[in-house]
Amino acid sequence: MSRFIYPLLLLSLSISVSKASECYATLDGDTLRIGNSVVERVLVWNDGALATARIAVKGAAPLVADASAPDFIVNRSVPADARLDTITVAADGVTPEQFLATVSYKAGPLDVRRVYRIVPGVPAIACDTYLRGILGDNIPTGNDNAADRTNIESKEAMKVTTVTSVLDRIRFNGAHWHGRAVEFRDVTDWNNNLVSEQDFISYRRTPHRGNILIVSDGTGSRGGVVMLKEAPSSSSQLSYTNADFFSDFGDFTVTGTGLNAADVVPDKWTQAYSTVMIPYCGSELDALTALRSYQKTRRIMIPGRDEMVMMNTWGDRSQDSKVNEAFCLAELERASRLGITHFQIDDGWQSGKSPNSAVAKGSFKDIWRNADYWKPDTMKYPRGLRPVVDRAHELGIEIGLWFNPSVQDDFADWEKDAATLVGLYRDYGIRMFKIDGLAINSKLGEERLRRLFDKVMLESGNEVVFNLDATAGRRAGYHMLNRYGNIFLENRYTDWGNYYPYHTLRNLWMLSKYVPAEILQIEFLNKWRNPDKYPTGDPFAPVNYSFDYLFAVTMAGQPLAWMEAANLPEESFATGSLIKEYRSMQHAFHQGTILPVGEEPSGRSFTGFQSVISPYEGFLLLYRESTPESTRIIDTWLPEGTDMQLIPVLGDTGQTQMSVAENGRIRVSLRNPDSFAMYRYKIIGRKNNS
Repeated sequence: MSRFIYPLLLLSLSISVSKASECYATLDGDTLRIGNSVVERVLVWNDGALATARIAVKGAAPLVADASAPDFIVNRSVPADARLDTITVAADGVTPEQFLATVSYKAGPLDVRRVYRIVPGVPAIACDTYLRGILGDNIPTGNDNAADRTNIESKEAMKVTTVTSVLDRIRFNGAHWHGRAVEFRDVTDWNNNLVSEQDFISYRRTPHRGNILIVSDGTGSRGGVVMLKEAPSSSSQLSYTNADFFSDFGDFTVTGTGLNAADVVPDKWTQAYSTVMIPYCGSELDALTALRSYQKTRRIMIPGRDEMVMMNTWGDRSQDSKVNEAFCLAELERASRLGITHFQIDDGWQSGKSPNSAVAKGSFKDIWRNADYWKPDTMKYPRGLRPVVDRAHELGIEIGLWFNPSVQDDFADWEKDAATLVGLYRDYGIRMFKIDGLAINSKLGEERLRRLFDKVMLESGNEVVFNLDATAGRRAGYHMLNRYGNIFLENRYTDWGNYYPYHTLRNLWMLSKYVPAEILQIEFLNKWRNPDKYPTGDPFAPVNYSFDYLFAVTMAGQPLAWMEAANLPEESFATGSLIKEYRSMQHAFHQGTILPVGEEPSGRSFTGFQSVISPYEGFLLLYRESTPESTRIIDTWLPEGTDMQLIPVLGDTGQTQMSVAENGRIRVSLRNPDSFAMYRYKIIGRKNNS
């Protein structure tokens, strides 16, 4: 097998071949094996048009598949000129060491490259697909409707199926496969129900929407596969055909490449959406833990770079009317008292005026006609940003900035945008940029946006963190571009009466089952503002909660103080002690697999999160919402029949031990309504049943 540097790798990666790597890709006759110490996928070579024969968690019985059809289908041409190349890519401070196995072949006028990514010790095999040449107009869509099919009164009718473009596939035998499709919604200015789950028993060909499909064998073998589509949310994908997966008895396919015929050209490689196959054996917890172990490899969390408690003053709706040097310097002093680590100056620091400006009629159109658009406003910051950055540094706070890439003509000015961000990093050491206003309307736009991010990452030595806004527009969602930073989840304002703490908690709780909570920036607001914007007697209005509780709602994610500190009353700064205590254990909590426990937040629930560090220890973050009872039994992911020692960390920590009953149920006690408790737990033995 030859070894070569894959031409589409990011320039920021340092390339080396690791002889000690546990990962492998071996071709023996017509059998290709790809894997590491914990997972293996065995495929029939088929002249490069690979077909999965089995997939397995090492040490468990493999899941055997039917390899009679290729895993990837985008035209009907016979494959030819196949080759296998492998390389190990060194860790770079963002991504851990990865092993790449590239299978290349020709499919008529089309060149296909399937790059399988494996990380040592992680039970997942990802696949990035690149195309070059002529895709043509004969892409099979399979976009049919069950109501238009014939009945199945004959065996011949039962055989009828519709071929679709297939991004990845696994074909199991049997008629007892159960599945769950999970769809996500961003555009959170308009959506407040962000996760939908559809459970099903696989039958005839059925489409499913979502980024995640979890399938398991209903015969009792307790084995299954998590299929992840690394793409924007379904409603925002390119060239979307209204399905992400199809199920047909035991045949499960990922569909929707994100490409149309015009996107693929002979002179360059074009990347389709990526897929990940994650086999598991055992329980739902095993499936979710395996998924999360892969998700955590997309960006390594480094405490000084990725962990934060941020303040952004836009939440008080002054927009750009207040921000200037004096305002920022005063806010920094107050932010320091609260324990804030990052102070982000939103829209208004720059000379150019955006459409959201409160002081001038601005525009995002043709930004670069004004060469000074992204320079600090000389009226607001006569000495540039240096005095603000220097004072922040003295207080132990990092400065972040808002930035809106030039979206016109599919980010045609991406190089100018990248140069601006690199210049701000070099001039001021700013490495946190909120990226707003994205409109990923084409594959070309997506490619250029990646180039923008890659260039900034390269020239900053991977120090920059992009804070990707998910509130509006056609953007990356929760499962694409995760390598670049975290996600600004939602705008909520007391001014409009749409900030409710339990809504915020519910969105984080719902997402945390399938998306790492630690990559989500979660807001808490000034509860003393705008009480008149809420109905009289509304029990869930922000003013009814303690400021400590509002902050605690955000702790499983990256907390965001969405407010002007100048508008806070003196009593609010007492919460600074809680924030500083939280910071001391923030990274430890985020290192685990964070999953929701208890009831769905409703304002009247017992709810929370569990951070699973190992089978024997972790954290519990528990909330008693506005309920009359002080004790309730809740479901967790803890091992049943065990006893736990509880080590108080934060909040109303009145318990020291717990016993875990059937299905992980525990008895939780919190003395006061709208209160919280965080514990570190350790399993100390089996439950005493005497």
